[in-house]
Amino acid sequence: MAEYDTTNKGAFFPNKYKEEGDSKPDFTGNIDVDGKEWKIAGWDSTSKAGNKYISLRINEPGAYDKKESNSDTDGDDVPF
Repeated sequence: MAEYDTTNKGAFFPNKYKEEGDSKPDFTGNIDVDGKEWKIAGWDSTSKAGNKYISLRINEPGAYDKKESNSDTDGDDVPF
């Protein structure tokens, strides 16, 4: 059986650790870009015009393996 090629593919899932009112992402997952794995995080957002969208952040794996902080989502410490 041939191995499944995940190059340039990924998956996004609801964050089961998200709690009401916290700044954790609404969605988390992984994506492969040209053979390199990246972590992705997404937040449900609404534009000033009222259009719903998902705001994304992409980081190298391990970038948030340090102790989780309670910083704002605009900071450098996004918990996955």
